[in-house]
Formats: sequence, C-alpha cells, structure tokens
Amino acid sequence: MKDLHSRHRAVLPDWLALYYDTPLELTHGEGRHVWDAEGRRYLDFFGGILTTMTAHALPEVTKAVADQAGRIIHSSTLYLNRPMVDLAERVATLSGIPDARVFFTTSGTEANDTALLLATAHRRSNQILAMRNSYHGRSFTAVGITGNQTWSPTSLSPLQTLYVHGGVRTRGPYAALSDAEFIEACVADLRDMLGQARGVAALIAEPVQGVGGFTSPPDGLYAAFRDVLAEHGVLWIADEVQTGWGRTGDHFWGWQAHGASGPPDLLTFAKGIGNGMSIGGVVGRAEIMNSLDANSISTFGGSPVTMAAGLANLTYLLEHDLQGNARRVGGLLIERLRAVCAQVPFVHEVRGRGLMIGIELVRPGTDEANPQAAAAVLEAAREGGLLIGKGGGHSTSVLRIAPPLSLTVTEAEEGAAILEHALRDA
Repeated sequence: MKDLHSRHRAVLPDWLALYYDTPLELTHGEGRHVWDAEGRRYLDFFGGILTTMTAHALPEVTKAVADQAGRIIHSSTLYLNRPMVDLAERVATLSGIPDARVFFTTSGTEANDTALLLATAHRRSNQILAMRNSYHGRSFTAVGITGNQTWSPTSLSPLQTLYVHGGVRTRGPYAALSDAEFIEACVADLRDMLGQARGVAALIAEPVQGVGGFTSPPDGLYAAFRDVLAEHGVLWIADEVQTGWGRTGDHFWGWQAHGASGPPDLLTFAKGIGNGMSIGGVVGRAEIMNSLDANSISTFGGSPVTMAAGLANLTYLLEHDLQGNARRVGGLLIERLRAVCAQVPFVHEVRGRGLMIGIELVRPGTDEANPQAAAAVLEAAREGGLLIGKGGGHSTSVLRIAPPLSLTVTEAEEGAAILEHALRDA
C-alpha cells in the first residue's frame, strides 16, 4: 500500500486529492460493500462519489458490458449505434421535456460544458447565471462558473458569470427568513440582477448542491426563478449529475421538487446512470439542441459498451423501484442520523432527501465550519468499516452520505451505528 502511494505521488499531480491519512486501494465490490487490498470489507456509503447507483458488480450490468464488448467496443458517433439510440429514447421520455434530443458525453463535467455551449450559442450570449456555492465540473468552462471557490482554481473564463443567492438555505444574508420570505428575497435579487445585465444566456443550478455539502433551497425556489427567467427569455439548465435517477427519493429528477410549471430547457446527467461506466449527457428541447451551426461529433460519447451498461442499469433501477427504496430507506436513515446527531455538540445540521444526506459539522457553540472534525469522523468511520464522503462551502466540513440506491434497512442501521461511534470518537 505504501509503495503504491509513493508511486502515485511520483507520477500524478499534487492537487489530485486522496482520502485518508493512509490512502485506500479498493480492489473489488459486491452489492453495497467493497474490499481493500488487505482484504478488509467496508460498507460503501459514498458509491464512488454517487456513481455506483444500483450496486457494485451488479450482474445485469456486468453481463451487458461483457456481451457488448464481445461484439464491438467502439465506433464513434459517425456510425449508427443501436445501444445509443435505445438509451437516448429512454432518457428523452424520462426527462419530461417535449420533443427532446439527447447528446451523450463521457462525464458530468463534459455534459455541463456541452449545455453551456448550447445555451450560449442559442442565445448568442456568453453571460451565465450560477448559484453561489455551486459546483459544475473540472473543465476550464465549468470551473469558471463554479461558485464554490474551493473547487475553482482560476478566475479566468470564456464566460461572464454572475452569482445568484438561493442554493444554501441556512447560511448567508437570508438565512433567518422564513421559507416564503427566503424565496421572495432570492427572486427579488434575481430580478434586480437581470435588470442590470443584458442578454443573459442561462441559469445553471443543481437542485441539491453536491460538492457544496448537499445543500438546497426551499421547494419552489427554482419554479419561481423559472417564471422570472422566462420573462427575459433566459434558459434554465438543471444540473442533475448528482440528483438524477431517483436518488432524492420523492422525485426522479431533483428539479421536480420545486413544482415548476414545466421541465428545464436543458438537463444534464451523468454519474449514476452508468453505475461506474463513463456516461454523461445533455437532454433538452430540440430547438436548443439543434441550434449549433457547425460540424460536431463525439469520439467516445455514446460508446456501445457504456450505452449497454446504462440501459441495463436504468432497466434494473426502474424494474426494482430503487427510487421508492431511496425514499423509504433514506427516510429511515436520515431520522436515525438526526437522533444520533442530536447528542453531538459539533453537528450543526442533518439535511437531505432520499439517499443523499449531509451532516454539517461546526465548532461547538458556533456556526464556524469544522473541517478538522469532518476529517476525524471520516477516519473513524473507515476504522469502523464505513466509507463516506465530505464536502461543503468554503471548507470541507460536511459529511456526505450517498449509498447505492439498493441499500437495505439492515445496512442502513449498520452504517448509522458505525457513524454514531465515529462521531462520538471524533
């Protein structure tokens, strides 16, 4: 393990983060569990950053990958691709967007990058509205609109970005307001900003901010935003890279919690749909998706192997009602964690939907972020046999919990018990 860590540090950049004081090498997984190189088993409550959506080594997905790889692995978008068309039809229907078109990419970063290209080309403007504390990917364009400065290494960008209030309910100038007053204040801020800007192309927003610490506004905010945006012809891009496919339990897409009068103009997706295979994409109104007036292809987006995996994974998710499981088991888990954390003085808040739960840690008696406690809990949870993630606004002080959507009640109880000990040890 030490030798592999030394080799990693010798050939990979310093900014490529690793969890844990002694980094972990995962060698295989099954169901909701993974094993390290020393043979120790862990309950996985992070799923490769919300990517292993159904289960590790899901037979239906591994068989689909093997069968497709035995036929043809790659062709590019220059040729007809049956698995890509099949998956695009399913995604277009599930999106709820009328006359939808789908473009596949290899990651969520690339999906958001494509959505920004489409929106700016369609609107003939490079002005973008983004949410404070947001995260949209690692590319030059995506970091340029990312509101979480911890994950935005440069102020240079091809886009002009203005940041809007509303993504974080419990912090900032509107935190003390009621939900209705909060929405009213954020909408007023948006109106004021649009009154001073000219020709904004789009607003991009995560229904639940992922890297930002699983924060979200009150239900209804983005519906109210959409009404204002429509008055100005501004497009709405819903970044569903972490919230899509039923993870939030009550809804298939995160934007649906806001009761909007209609779906977003563009919706980006990735992570869970591939269950570990590299799939991202954009689905949107044909008028916008068809608006590029230059040639374009994708070498790896829509690969036959990844599309076969996505189809098998999506079929399994729908046939086994994993959205319903996320709602039921996630509801039990969050209540269990709230009971546990009520006895821990450095827990500020337990929040989330379905199997997307955040525990924000602060210095006792204050609202000051406590990244040291988060790091300590992460280590203690690992020692107890549980893998979780972390994130947050200006510091990584939020524990992120996002198991595969097939999590059982027994596994939820087991994970909560380990986390309780980890919190008390920290």
